[in-house]
Amino acid sequence: MIENLPEMASIALEAAEANEFDVEVSENMAAAAAAIAVGLAALGSGYAERGIGAASVGAIAEDRDMFVPGIVMTVLPETLVIFAIVVIFLV
Repeated sequence: MIENLPEMASIALEAAEANEFDVEVSENMAAAAAAIAVGLAALGSGYAERGIGAASVGAIAEDRDMFVPGIVMTVLPETLVIFAIVVIFLV
């Protein structure tokens, strides 16, 4: 048993080094997943804002009283990106 101790220690050290590598890989994958999540939220927000912006400009052109509701409706999809960033910082 004692004669196998150096071999067992080297095996334990190799396993610890492999585990550190796995932790690094998982941290990098989590960062990539967070970046993809924010990017997709921004893409969806931009897609939604496209139609809302066009409609609000048309409504404002017809009636000046629609300015504030048009701005509010145009800004609402941006909250998706803000929520995505907040969730990433919470996780």
